[in-house]
Amino acid sequence: MAVYKRSYHGYAGPLTPEWSRFAILPRYAYQRLFQSKIMTAFFVLCFVSPLVFLSLIYVANSFGSIAKMFGAADLRSPITVDGEFFLVYLGVQSPLAFILTSFVGPGLISSDLANRALTLYLARPFSRVEYVIGKMSVLLVLLSTITWIPGLTLFAVQSALAGGGWFMHNLWIAWAIFAGSWIWILVIALLALALSAWVKWKIAAGALLVGIFFVAAALGQAINAALDVHWGRLINLSDVFAAVWSNLFRMRDAPDISPTSAWIMLALICATCVWLLYRKLRAVEVVR
Repeated sequence: MAVYKRSYHGYAGPLTPEWSRFAILPRYAYQRLFQSKIMTAFFVLCFVSPLVFLSLIYVANSFGSIAKMFGAADLRSPITVDGEFFLVYLGVQSPLAFILTSFVGPGLISSDLANRALTLYLARPFSRVEYVIGKMSVLLVLLSTITWIPGLTLFAVQSALAGGGWFMHNLWIAWAIFAGSWIWILVIALLALALSAWVKWKIAAGALLVGIFFVAAALGQAINAALDVHWGRLINLSDVFAAVWSNLFRMRDAPDISPTSAWIMLALICATCVWLLYRKLRAVEVVR
């Protein structure tokens, strides 16, 4: 446009509130993700397990009526809906959430860095923190819909069928479901973003994410066997999460890891991932 015409003027339309600008990233990310039929089918498959547990809750609370239909009024339900029941639910959903993360997470940042698009983001009124929150919210929302949201729904259904006394006596289970799910979601989401930022090849980043769990588990067992110690289990993230979840769900048969050590290990992992993102996500990159 010629300067002398003086017909150019700035944008005068409505502005997006600063607090919600990060939401532009997950909005377009979801559109790309669910264009894949495989991704959509797997996401729907993740809701099969909550439906199975919902059926078990119904059977557990209606077992007396079902038994009377077959002339066995004295039978008691073999299904007990307690903390262990919901811990099993979380143990089933967490691997599904990990698989979903290994497909979605590695490509969230690597594509922007490979195409040098990060400069375009940060050239606008958009900070690095907002960028990370926007990318991370893609995983947070997806994983929440298959972990703690169905879990609390199952807890609400059980409370309605069992009565108010069960709800007040087992309210701690709702907190365990919520906290245990969010711990898992935050750690694997930060790991996925950190690997996506440092490994620009999506397939390699996904393989590293899987390798962190399996290779670290083998390394931890090797350390325990070679040095005759137990602290090697702190490298095994599966054992670390098992210790935290056992503590939240008040399980007696807990792993040989103290809950304090497990919490410290998870905090160190999250801090390391945040530091890696801080080091890598810059508006200017020096290429040598």
